[in-house]
Amino acid sequence: MNTLVFSLLVWFGSLSAGLLGALTGLGGGVVIVPLLTVIFGVDIHYAIGASLVSVIATSSGAASAYVKEGYTNMRLGMFLEVATTFGAIAGAVVAQKIAPGGIAIIFGIVLLYSAYLSRQHHSQDQDSVTPDPLATRLHLNGTYPTPTGEQSYNIRGVPFGFGLMFVAGVLSGLLGIGSGALKVLAMDQIMHIPFKVSTTTSNFMIGVTAAASAGIYLNRGYIDPALAMPVMLGVLFGALLGARLLVKSKVKLLRNIFSGVILVLALEMIYKGLTGRI
Repeated sequence: MNTLVFSLLVWFGSLSAGLLGALTGLGGGVVIVPLLTVIFGVDIHYAIGASLVSVIATSSGAASAYVKEGYTNMRLGMFLEVATTFGAIAGAVVAQKIAPGGIAIIFGIVLLYSAYLSRQHHSQDQDSVTPDPLATRLHLNGTYPTPTGEQSYNIRGVPFGFGLMFVAGVLSGLLGIGSGALKVLAMDQIMHIPFKVSTTTSNFMIGVTAAASAGIYLNRGYIDPALAMPVMLGVLFGALLGARLLVKSKVKLLRNIFSGVILVLALEMIYKGLTGRI
């Protein structure tokens, strides 16, 4: 195919990835990397570079809308970003030493575990969640809008959640995915934050995480403007559309989309990695 057709197809696929990323907090990169490597045959390192640029665009496009709607916990996001940023730098450094097939297999395993955890959702009854002393001290507890008015919530497991954010940062730098899946699951499962707050706060965080490792990929020459541009534009438009749809979406539907998509992508990436097709 010629360059124009290739760019248009990449743009359309990226738009779909941005829509999904905004709805689920995945950041779009979890779809972009398999899309570029499996469907379009792009080298995985260049795919990761383009993905990181798109993740920054997703965060910029969706986060502002979520903050305006009152879903994002900005104080919590900035606190957790300390861990993810250091992790992202470490992951980007390690990525250069791992073969593409190995990265694909790690990618797939992480997604499989994410799909499993996303089905083990806890009760959203915040009345049964006692405040974490550290969360109270740091003023991390918050409120979010519901059809019946503002709903308050308490945050649990702050130290464990902070540690998982470092791991999420490592995976972001290693795989170029923004690690939104692990961030959402850490906040949802470990910290007992309502799912919509988890996804929106994840979108707020992933841009900074991706920027920390994107600089390293840029320095190594793995960010190709001709590839990154249609990816970024597609993801940005998709993210803005997803931000509008999320407010009206059902939590159960979001969970089903989240787990279904990453399960399919996980199996595909592991297969391609094991057979040496990446």
